[in-house]
Amino acid sequence: MDQNNWIYLVLILLVLGFGAGVVIAGRRRSSSSESTRNQQPAVRIPEQQAQVSVAEPEVVVRDADPAFDGTSDEVGDDDEDARDDDGVIEVAETSTAEPEAPRSMRDRLARARGAFSDAIGSVLGRSGIDDIVWEELEDALLIADVGIGVANSLLDPLRHRVSNGEIENPEALITALRESMVAQLEGANRELTMRDDDGTSIWLFVGVNGVGKTTTIGKLASRQIAAGSTVLLSAGDTFRAAAADQLQMWAERSGADIVRGADGADPSSVVFDAVERATAKGFDLVLADTAGRLHNKQNLMDELSKVRRVAEKGSGVVTETLLVIDATTGQNGLAQAREFAAATGVTGVVVTKLDGSAKGGIVFAVETELGIPVKFVGVGEQINDLVPFDPTEFVDALVSV
Repeated sequence: MDQNNWIYLVLILLVLGFGAGVVIAGRRRSSSSESTRNQQPAVRIPEQQAQVSVAEPEVVVRDADPAFDGTSDEVGDDDEDARDDDGVIEVAETSTAEPEAPRSMRDRLARARGAFSDAIGSVLGRSGIDDIVWEELEDALLIADVGIGVANSLLDPLRHRVSNGEIENPEALITALRESMVAQLEGANRELTMRDDDGTSIWLFVGVNGVGKTTTIGKLASRQIAAGSTVLLSAGDTFRAAAADQLQMWAERSGADIVRGADGADPSSVVFDAVERATAKGFDLVLADTAGRLHNKQNLMDELSKVRRVAEKGSGVVTETLLVIDATTGQNGLAQAREFAAATGVTGVVVTKLDGSAKGGIVFAVETELGIPVKFVGVGEQINDLVPFDPTEFVDALVSV
């Protein structure tokens, strides 16, 4: 082997030896570190700190509480708002907080007030009463669903007073508008009528599906029982299986009795049987549910007329026929009122869901154009949110900034 080959061989051996030394040294350092860690004393976690407990929040399904009507009271076709968008019944967590104080009408109508608040704020910000002021007030009234006829009946007299100099500034104009609105609603008899003698009174409830008839009946039953009356409910909506079950639930909650018929039975016969039972047992009042009717179907409206006739064939007297209207339907509610009044002799209106997206003007349309008094309004989910209608309180809450 020549000299150059020996040199190459020596260099290779040196490189291999150096690499082996590096590897061995690294392993020794690693072993030393592991030994050091193993020699450190272990930290003991106290037992009481090592155990962690997570408690699930207690929940209450809202249909266990009669104070709610947005879920349990109308979980059928008669009130689609009872469920959320996925068809799931709402669940609410329990709370130990103090019960909230009763809300004012102004608070209850916060959403409905939106139609007026912008217009009134704009009017009050102007220096005088010009054409723009009248346009804004008219637009606000129409958006609020009062209808063109009612809007004109409210504003035309005010235009005349402005031209005569009786009203000189926007503030006085808004005040006069409130007074005119109250005046249109005053004077109506809003008392629910009972018989003068000791006989049984009958209150019929009519309206299309989805307006909240069953909830209204249940709440009025609770109200009348609290006032000392004995109440019998009649499940006259025999075409929806859930309707009688819902009314049964309200009877149990309020302490009322109930008469039910077979599914699909003649509604008139169920109401007749209820009146006969009420008379025999000495009940003061029968609250009779009826099937939801499309107001533009004449044969269905004729059947409602039959229910009323049959109800009075016994010893009871129909002292109220209450039309329940969903305020969110706007001017369609006026069309419903017109047809139901012609078919059943409506004596009063209950306007529901005024706390929602409703504008509130349907109250003026019904009373001004049809002359039917609004006797109760629904302004929330709680059982006491079905309240007697007060014109002054209503207008003050609706027409404000």
